[in-house]
Amino acid sequence: MTRRFLAFDVGAESGRAVVGELESERLTMREVHRWANEPVRADALRWDVLRLWRDMQIGRQSAGQVDAMGVCTWGVDYALLGEDGVLLENPYHYRDSRTDGVMERVFERVSRAEIYAQTGIQFMPINTLYQVYAQSQRTPKLLEVAKHFVTVPDLLNYWLSGKIACEYTNATTTQMYNPATRDWAWPILDQLGIPKHLFGPVVAPGTVLSRNDKVAYVAPACHDTGSAVAAIASDNETAFLSSGTWSLMGAEVPQPIMTPEALAFNFTNEGGIGGTIRLLKNIMGMWLLQSCRKTWAVDDYASLVAMAQRDPVFASVIDPDHGSFLHPEDMPAAIAAFCKSTDQPVPSTHADFVQCIFESLALKYRYVLESLGKLTGARYRTIRVVGGGGRNACLNQYTADATGCRVVAGPVEATALGNIAMQVVGTGAVDSIAEARQIIAGSFPPDVYEPRSTPAWDTAYHRFKQYLPKA
Repeated sequence: MTRRFLAFDVGAESGRAVVGELESERLTMREVHRWANEPVRADALRWDVLRLWRDMQIGRQSAGQVDAMGVCTWGVDYALLGEDGVLLENPYHYRDSRTDGVMERVFERVSRAEIYAQTGIQFMPINTLYQVYAQSQRTPKLLEVAKHFVTVPDLLNYWLSGKIACEYTNATTTQMYNPATRDWAWPILDQLGIPKHLFGPVVAPGTVLSRNDKVAYVAPACHDTGSAVAAIASDNETAFLSSGTWSLMGAEVPQPIMTPEALAFNFTNEGGIGGTIRLLKNIMGMWLLQSCRKTWAVDDYASLVAMAQRDPVFASVIDPDHGSFLHPEDMPAAIAAFCKSTDQPVPSTHADFVQCIFESLALKYRYVLESLGKLTGARYRTIRVVGGGGRNACLNQYTADATGCRVVAGPVEATALGNIAMQVVGTGAVDSIAEARQIIAGSFPPDVYEPRSTPAWDTAYHRFKQYLPKA
């Protein structure tokens, strides 16, 4: 019997409706609708969630009859619901400038050490905690009248299922959830004066929210990286790298690691499937090239990627996570300014910028992988690359060469596949996530990149570390 599942995979640049068909332990998938996800600027930078919802309806109609469906998206952004579950305002975009400087103001009331001890989340100004605190200072009455806090995928799953719930993997991205107690970080909310009545029960990935017309509405691993990691097998010698607008590098671990050393490395403990923790670090990722492309007004993204040399050049390298790259008006100008400030050659052509970005990302992956090993005590020999970056053969080879690890790239569609996997498990179509992962592995074989012995990477890495913030 063929079972059909509909995954809505909504990223920061685009959304997709993908149908997966499971028959005789073989999974196939096809995209039935794709759309642009473009923020709108009025009083602030916001997500156009009603447009997302309209496109989801088109995707649902295009999919035909399915057994289950669910949504996963990016993390940290949220919505407020009022009486009868009505949406009170369009959700803010995490790159909106209203959070500039807010993180430091929060630290005046609650220390970094205390926040990390309760949440284990990497400090970034885009985190939900600072977004909500900024709102509490600017529009406190709106928070008071709101009835429910939901993250963006929770909102979309609510509109699908009729059930308001916060899903675990995405709740943990907020820096308002304690992964050790498996509950909201109530003391932090108290100290910051954030209304606690907004935060409801948190459900596990794979939970069936409701059923209607023979369709199960499932909360998958609603954070897109949680879904991507759900699609691949894991062991203590394998790290994952979810490569897209953001790069998220880490490993599945059984318990959160919220030590002073983890705080010093600024690692994050996000919820995973089956009660696991995704110990990882956010890296600026392909946002750097996406922003350059926008400035250059280049339509063909693939042509930019193809400009990278097979062999590295190391003319100039940057720290991808430097604050100037978070939301600059002109990314090439920001990269040029970084190079100039560090006495390096300034890239002069599109190809120079592409080369600089790819080499710098590979070097940052090496740095993060070394830090990950120090926290877990593991030695990582394999990196599983999932997401759109899995198609980038040049960056995958650079990553293998820079880290000395075998790079296994794919499945490219890991986020949608992981979403489907949790629907498959949640509806009982298979017995376990291990079985679902095995089916995915057999259905979507990956590409493999072996590391090349290149001492030039060691020399470049030594130089690269000079440009990182001092601990």
